[in-house]
Amino acid sequence: MLAKTRLIPALMLLSPLPAYAADEPTTPAGREALDILKEAVAVPTVIGRGQVPVLAEKLRARLITGGFAADDVRFVPVGETGYLTARYPGRDRKAKPLVVIGHMDVVEANPADWERDPFTPIIEGGYIFGRGTNDMKGDLAMIVAAAIDLRRKGWVPAHDVVLAFSGDEETAMATTKAMAQALSGAGLVLNGDAGGGELDKDGKAYVYSIQAGEKTYADYTLTLTDPGGHSSRPGATNSIAAMGTALAKVWANRFAPQVSPLTKAYLEGTAPRAPADLAGAMRAFAANPGDAAAVETLSASPAYVGVIRTTCVPTQITGGHAPNALPQRVTANVNCRIFPGTSRQDIEAQLRKIIADPQITIAFRDNGTLESRESPLDKRVLAAVTKAVRARVPGLAIVPSMSAGATDSMHFRALGIPSYGVSATFMDPDDDFSHGLNERLPLATIDPGVAQWEALLQAMAK
Repeated sequence: MLAKTRLIPALMLLSPLPAYAADEPTTPAGREALDILKEAVAVPTVIGRGQVPVLAEKLRARLITGGFAADDVRFVPVGETGYLTARYPGRDRKAKPLVVIGHMDVVEANPADWERDPFTPIIEGGYIFGRGTNDMKGDLAMIVAAAIDLRRKGWVPAHDVVLAFSGDEETAMATTKAMAQALSGAGLVLNGDAGGGELDKDGKAYVYSIQAGEKTYADYTLTLTDPGGHSSRPGATNSIAAMGTALAKVWANRFAPQVSPLTKAYLEGTAPRAPADLAGAMRAFAANPGDAAAVETLSASPAYVGVIRTTCVPTQITGGHAPNALPQRVTANVNCRIFPGTSRQDIEAQLRKIIADPQITIAFRDNGTLESRESPLDKRVLAAVTKAVRARVPGLAIVPSMSAGATDSMHFRALGIPSYGVSATFMDPDDDFSHGLNERLPLATIDPGVAQWEALLQAMAK
């Protein structure tokens, strides 16, 4: 366990304001959000590097300089990482607070694979590039900038608003679990790591989704052992080849399409403004999940394949002990995103049938994730989000949605606290390179994104 990071005076952490290019934010709050985002991207908050406390102190300094009381902004260490909370006092201090969540950590990125250094924020072509720009330091920066701007304007909420940022959402979620327990008295949670606006190829917004549910995250470890031997004497089996065959079966498998009231509402609400090819498939699938043509069209779209079924894909493999020896042991990881209502045990059983090799053992790897729950659609939340979003894009369709990936919301939902994904990021789904190479965020989303967060907070805590 690392020692608690020493607090650094706020002014030492703040850099002078830079000059801005024409395509960057123009409002003071938007510019502050971009500054915070640049600062955050430059801190490689990858698990194992011990950098989450560093970013937390930078955010803490920003918040204190922006008017938050030092005692109201706290970092709680959890192993080598931790979580940050900032309490914005309201008029009724006894009422249940509104909690706004996000995460400070990011997935690993190998600079050798990227066109630009992943931990150097680079502005180019209307985007800011860097690991975490979209997942989710962009919304993190907009949330912080919005809270600071409201504080400077003198806004006082009806009840406390708590910003709460976890430090290992991308891995074990130990900080999320601790953070949720510490804030178990929350009345409602808004999550900046889910939902958001979708743009078409012409850059026009056609739908905004509110995340009210998510799929269950699950990792399974596949293991195969063999006596091995000299590579010049190959026998009937080879553990690497056998594992490769098993993983190819997993990759080729397509789980049965499924629909829930939440995904049905999302597809029906999105279809009227979706691209023509997808719109027809959305309507057809919502009406009949067995429509093969609709299933094929939606499955071909990275943005929608996870909405209509459980997915399992190989993500890691390790094997062999020498270049001139037959492999004695091979392990692989299969990552699944399970449709709500299906258990992890059921998917494990299906994987055994798909692989059909009794020599390969399959074990669920417990990393702290929980089986998913859905939050009831709250009319007050829907009204507040609709007002905030339509101030940005008049008449935009607002629909409920289910995330294909897991978020911090699961730990709050497990405690019975409704949680809704309400990201202020608007982008083309094909621009979403979260967890991948050359991750980026449109600069055009920052100014209106900060304004959207301000409007939403004011509506939810008035």
